[in-house]
Amino acid sequence: MAEAARHDAWQAGDSYDLYMGRWSRQIAPLFLNWLDPAEGLDWLEVGSGTGALSAAIMACCNPSSLVSIDPSEGFLAKARANVPDERVEFLAGDAQALSVESGSKDMVVSALVLNFIPDKQKALAEMRRVARPGATIGFYVWDYPGGGVEFMRAFWTAATALDPGAIDLTEDRRFPFCTQDGLTDLADKAGLVSIDSTRIEMPAVFKDFEDYWHPFTLGAGPAPGYCMSLAPAARQKLMERLRDSLSRGKEGSIPLKTRAWAVKAKV
Repeated sequence: MAEAARHDAWQAGDSYDLYMGRWSRQIAPLFLNWLDPAEGLDWLEVGSGTGALSAAIMACCNPSSLVSIDPSEGFLAKARANVPDERVEFLAGDAQALSVESGSKDMVVSALVLNFIPDKQKALAEMRRVARPGATIGFYVWDYPGGGVEFMRAFWTAATALDPGAIDLTEDRRFPFCTQDGLTDLADKAGLVSIDSTRIEMPAVFKDFEDYWHPFTLGAGPAPGYCMSLAPAARQKLMERLRDSLSRGKEGSIPLKTRAWAVKAKV
């Protein structure tokens, strides 16, 4: 796991946006539509990333306030630039020890980050602590065990064919709990009630192979971190294997899919 974590480079906001941020921005409104919150509420977001869910909350939910917390100063800087709204406050912090007043939030949400938190139960306990009675807690993560991020699955299939040792770095091995049952079990153990869950699916279409490959060369995230750890010759072999294995659509596009599991519950 130490070796796997070595490739979790989550500081470069611009690089992350090109790798995962563009898909995070597309899935966030789908999650909020399912959550169906009222307007004028006080929100807390655990794990702002570069502001994908924050921007969607401001655009779709008309909150009274939003506090968004992330440990990465690089991500926070990008989020502040992406979401310049006076109702939003982006703060550095730890999901396992939130610097937020108890019982102060109507909506507590987390997008695509729970799998990276070392103590998930402690994070959920903190989310429950800061929520008001009757508040909603909601979160979602990619369906890694089910191959729900097809562009990642294609990368690791090619990488492990060339380097079998890379199997321990793959997200399905590292995050086996990212299933519908695994996530609802976490919510149940956290003492939440009225637990509901759903799958959220959307396309991920790359305009050409360069559009697909370039984000893996930027080093932000496990797969890009692994890619850039390779010697140039090994990286070239990986690139060629991927280029030859991916199916093409119209005008050389690469049509793939993504899927996440979402959970919402009450305090």
